[in-house]
Amino acid sequence: MRFVPASCLREGMKVARTLYGRNSERLLTEGIVLNKSYIDSIRRMSFAGVYINDDLSRDIEIINTISDELRIETMNGIKKTFIEAKNSRDPRVKVDEISTHVDTIIDELLSNKNMMVNMLDLKCFDNYTYLHSVNVAVLSIITGIALGLERAVLSRLGLSALLHDIGKVFIDINIVNKPGVLTDEEFDEMKKHSTLGFNYAKDKFKLPTTSYVGILEHHEKFDGSGYPSGRSGTRISMFARIITVADIYDALSSERPYRKAMSPSEAMEYIMGGWGTLFDPVIAGTFIRKIAPYPIGTTVKLSNGCTAIVLENFENYCLRPRIRVYRVKGRDVEPFELNLMNDHDLLNIVIEDVADDPEEIC
Repeated sequence: MRFVPASCLREGMKVARTLYGRNSERLLTEGIVLNKSYIDSIRRMSFAGVYINDDLSRDIEIINTISDELRIETMNGIKKTFIEAKNSRDPRVKVDEISTHVDTIIDELLSNKNMMVNMLDLKCFDNYTYLHSVNVAVLSIITGIALGLERAVLSRLGLSALLHDIGKVFIDINIVNKPGVLTDEEFDEMKKHSTLGFNYAKDKFKLPTTSYVGILEHHEKFDGSGYPSGRSGTRISMFARIITVADIYDALSSERPYRKAMSPSEAMEYIMGGWGTLFDPVIAGTFIRKIAPYPIGTTVKLSNGCTAIVLENFENYCLRPRIRVYRVKGRDVEPFELNLMNDHDLLNIVIEDVADDPEEIC
């Protein structure tokens, strides 16, 4: 299978992975053939794209970071929690239920802890807040595993990450979803969400202290430029230093009302650019080694004019994957493979960009 951006989808393509809607319903099931109506719906709902199967990519296997079932169960649980908080009701979803989701996520991630994560998430715009919470928890736990954190610490980290944005339900929705730059007054209002979330969690959930603090400090920056307290360096809790990297990466790589989603490689460049300033360099460095900037199944453009699909990523050589070339300088060729990591004859060839032009992908 391979990933095809929404702008590049064409009638007749066969769906390789089920696509879910705002209420976790199956919008498109694996094996269905795309028609104009399906493609229009995908674009209208602001999905980044769809995984498809064709002769070029039929042998490419992409392993889910966590199972679809677990992702949906966790998303629905956090959705109920957020809605109850917004309506000023005591949460029916108790911390034990949330902890169960976190522990199951940890189990699935530990079973593949040596795998580099090829995360290209297919979010429905309407579910952004809830899927973002799940993704931040997954990315934070992956980072914690790579840092060698103990199981009990991973559980506390996951709880903090899953609930990190609960304070946003107390902010005017018109500010949260504003399709443009916030005014200074609106930004000041938005900045209250970390404190509001901290206060709500302390009042409604019996969590470890470190989990509360992660919620409070997840917008602090390593150089002291964050909020709410302007803490810097290791004065910021470890959980918050992990969550802020995961939070910003997932936000940048998601479609928002005020901007288009960045590709994983562009979002990773931002994390690299904030190394030692916005982000703890040890944590950012660990994150970069585990999250593939060019996920398996994505189409990339090479500096020598070739177009290729990514087949395999390597943890310590994230910019040098194994690829399958199928087009050279705009002309289709018999597909052939290159390994940019260990073929010394290819050292002068680099990936320039993710391909997003229909003429390059289709």
